[in-house]
Amino acid sequence: MKNTKNPELLAPAGDLASALTAFDCGADAVYAGLSCFNARERADNLSIDEMSKLLEYSRRNRKKVYITFNTLIKEAELEEAAGMIADLYRLRPDALIVQDLGILRLIRDYFPRIEIHASTQMGIHNSAGVKFAALSGVKRVILERQLTLEEIKAIAISSDLELEVFVHGALCCSLSGQCLFSSWIGGWSGNRGKCKQPCRRRFYASDRDAFYLSSGDLCSLEMIPEFRKIGIASLKIEGRLRKSDYVKNVVSAYRMALDAAPGEENAVFRKAGDILMNIPGRKFIMPLKNSSSFSGFIRHTESGAQGKLCGTAVSPDRNGFYALLSGRLHLGDRVRVQNADCEDEAVSILVTKMNLDGLPAKKALKGQECYIFSDKRVTKNSSIFRVGESWDAMKSRTDALPLSRTALDIFIAVNTDGFKISVTNPGTEKSWHKKINIENAMKHSLSQEALANEFKASRSETFESGKIETEISGSLFLPSSELKRIRREFWEWVDINIKPEEMKGSHSSMLRNFLDNYKKSGPLQTASPILTVHGTVNAPGTEKPIRSDYLHEINDKTDEIILPHFCPEAKLRELAGLIKNSYSRGIRKYRITSLYGICLLADYHDIKISSSFPLPVCNSLAAEELKSRGFDKTQAWIELEKDALERLISKSSLPLEIYRGGTPFILCTRAETAIEGSVRDAAGNRFTIKKDKFTGLCFIYPEEAFFIPAVNGASAEFYSSDDISVNEKLTSPFNFNRIFA
Repeated sequence: MKNTKNPELLAPAGDLASALTAFDCGADAVYAGLSCFNARERADNLSIDEMSKLLEYSRRNRKKVYITFNTLIKEAELEEAAGMIADLYRLRPDALIVQDLGILRLIRDYFPRIEIHASTQMGIHNSAGVKFAALSGVKRVILERQLTLEEIKAIAISSDLELEVFVHGALCCSLSGQCLFSSWIGGWSGNRGKCKQPCRRRFYASDRDAFYLSSGDLCSLEMIPEFRKIGIASLKIEGRLRKSDYVKNVVSAYRMALDAAPGEENAVFRKAGDILMNIPGRKFIMPLKNSSSFSGFIRHTESGAQGKLCGTAVSPDRNGFYALLSGRLHLGDRVRVQNADCEDEAVSILVTKMNLDGLPAKKALKGQECYIFSDKRVTKNSSIFRVGESWDAMKSRTDALPLSRTALDIFIAVNTDGFKISVTNPGTEKSWHKKINIENAMKHSLSQEALANEFKASRSETFESGKIETEISGSLFLPSSELKRIRREFWEWVDINIKPEEMKGSHSSMLRNFLDNYKKSGPLQTASPILTVHGTVNAPGTEKPIRSDYLHEINDKTDEIILPHFCPEAKLRELAGLIKNSYSRGIRKYRITSLYGICLLADYHDIKISSSFPLPVCNSLAAEELKSRGFDKTQAWIELEKDALERLISKSSLPLEIYRGGTPFILCTRAETAIEGSVRDAAGNRFTIKKDKFTGLCFIYPEEAFFIPAVNGASAEFYSSDDISVNEKLTSPFNFNRIFA
């Protein structure tokens, strides 16, 4: 039975000030990242000391902090990533949000007390995917953004795992974790937190041009009652690239709506909606209630630029530019100036000085012409978008926040003779005894839960409670006032008798355990690579390749089935039936392209399973996780460069396949596009937009075919060609010869 209480309100925190603002305005939790290994590396993000301060503040105020560790991790980065996780383990965050299967395995097996949330970048979009997450030790799934309310309801009914959904903010045009667009054109991967948002550009077709891939912003205010009814655990606001002014307004609006009294919902929702409408941003799309909602997902007639249009640059010079305003502007506002000659070029400016009629001014209004001082180049007739307002950086407040206290793990034993409390942190073998006569209970006996909850409270400036274990011998009665007194005496004893520097962190031993095991791991001995092909591909070699087909392509020549990378909840049963039919036809080889497929194939014990694009495997821990799930082979992630591929091969315990050539998609969406066929961007890059008649998904393909050289040590090679025309004279090695950033 799902809990129908108010869901958690989860806010973005691109910096410490935004986190405090979110808590001040009613957020129950925030999500934030460090300087690397998070999907918003362009945000300010937090230092390890700032994260320590935030976690200490949140615990003292009964809030929560989830740390984003949601990028793909290359083999060469595993040891650094493990070291960072060990540091975070010491700080005791409420959860880590992860995308990479290898990082999931690392946390679960070596740092088991860290709660794991599956990032939306994992692409979990149906109940079979949620089931996989539950079996893998995940406590919460952040669902794919492109799901309808109907689909979310169906998933919630089928699972007891906590579910989190995005309710507000910018949307990716692509299905989560499956966009290679930014990576393809320049090596800036969205799966590594470096997306350049090429989908927001203007694209040119033969007879028209538009923003064919730019989605509107999400606003799900009206769906709060439905989310509450189906038991969604957390409502997530997007926006770690935004500042405190945005966080303040959005969190305040959603807090207001969540707390609306019965009978007053309509009036409160209107008031909250007015707040949201005045925030600089793109126009809102309708909430995704059902499949027809995807027709309005992309706003192809509107600029992909974020913010409210507030003027035009009419006369730039070397010190700044004159701006004719169509909306008000204040000192401290942040503006984005879109180049009039090239919409792909823009500069961001913080308005720190401006003149009105030649005199310094704090604000300028609609219809006025002001001069904005800036050292950045602005072209005449460029559009000016206000993307943020002045905000309080809270420097004095953030500077004064204390660092996280040292966590003390304790074991509390209680019997009729009193208390014995042992400190259980590694290297700290000290105990405190309190002799007291405790009577047997007549009615209200002391519970283990009440005992643990009481000792969680610590007034110590140095220590706070960590893991608390309890043992009560018999049915005992102890007045609450006496229990509080004993708890205070214990923590006073701790401050006098235990020093933080004496304690050996368990995180250090966990890290050493991982590093020792990692150094022992090594590669497989391989023979000549096995060749697999899909589609019409002229693959090299003289031996007959394995023929791989999708379920709708199955024929007498099919050796292997490729499962679809996206299967809506309503189609799961049908897909399971098609798999059963293929098995009855003698098929014993299957390719899994999304995590949900693992559960669909779980009951077939005499089959061979491979992973395949777009299921990412970037490191040997991810390969090891798939091996433990019965995989016989795994395909290296297509974005990896040569060095990363070679390092992965050198450590993988599972036979490794290299995707060597074909026509992989670089973006996939459920949204309806206004055009199909060939388009180009302002830089002359050409792409094909095509809707697939079998899945209903829309795919974006580059003009060039993909091809890379053979990689030494690979166990298998894969070639695939979708039914798409490409310029056969053009090939691209993708990131093979450059760094996958």
